[in-house]
This record gives sequence, structure tokens and C-alpha cells, in this order.
Amino acid sequence: MLVVIDYQVDFVSGALGFPGAELLDAGIAALVRTAAANGDHIVYTMDTHDADYLTSREGRALPLPHCIEGTPGWALYGETAAALNEAAALELKKSTFGVAPADMLTLPQDVGQITLTGLVSNICVVSNACVFQARYPEAQLVVVRDLCASFDPVLHEKTVDVLAGLQVQVIAKDVIL
Repeated sequence: MLVVIDYQVDFVSGALGFPGAELLDAGIAALVRTAAANGDHIVYTMDTHDADYLTSREGRALPLPHCIEGTPGWALYGETAAALNEAAALELKKSTFGVAPADMLTLPQDVGQITLTGLVSNICVVSNACVFQARYPEAQLVVVRDLCASFDPVLHEKTVDVLAGLQVQVIAKDVIL
């Protein structure tokens, strides 16, 4: 299973965008197309907030509205958007960092490997790695380190170390593409 985490306009070029996030687009899109050609399950998450975002716990801690459902910033970004659409990937909306447990139950049961990519590595990618690991304790989790990123490169590298400590296999994109 391939899981693309929050590769949305607001995290790439919008409200919470950061330099370098756009550079992941071609690689993630290629990975989606490869997974589709292989017949793999493909899932993507959509960070999804509403107009009351600033009154939420997250909104009080990060008072910058982003990924408001229906706005241009909420949309998937670039070539990745096209690839996910072509692949008829499964969309999971989430209102917090990780996918809700009830939504995890809608996913296929027999999964041997889960590959994660997307944004932001030290927030939503690591949170979803933990959620997917809990749902699929026997699956091998893989994170493609250079198809994930953070607004803070130091936090990205620390997160990669934490993921490895959680028995997640961390690989480079040239190993998988």
C-alpha cells in the first residue's frame, strides 16, 4: 500500500508552504503511477479543517488557517494531484495529524508493506506512521526519506531517526523508483 500524506497546496505553496516542498511533486507522482501499475492499494490523506479552525486546539497552537475544505489551499498539489486522480486512489480526510481509527478500519486488511511519503515529516508523516503501524502490526512500514519534507530540515532529519527507531525502514527514492 502506498500512502501519500497531505501533499496539498497549503503545505507546498500556500499558507504553510516552504521552499523545497514543490520538489517532491515529480517523485511522488512517479511513485503513485508505479504503485498503480503494480496494482497496489493507494491512499492519500487530506488535512481538512473548517471555518472554525482557529477555535480548535490545533488552531490555538498554530493560528494560521490552512487546508480549509473547499478552498484552493485544500486541494492536492501539482502532478501528484493528477496521478492520484488517474489511480482512483482512496481519499482519507483527517482533521488532525493522524488518520482517525474509524477511518483506518475502512482500509484493506491484508497488507504486507506500507510506503509513506508526503508532508510534513515531523508532524503528519510521523503521526501517520504510528497510526498505520498500530493498524498493521505485521506490515513493514517504509518511509521514502527524500519524498518527505519539513519546513525545518533539522526536524526532518530527527524525525527520520525517530522513524528508524520505530522499526520503520527508511529508504531513498532511487531505491524505490
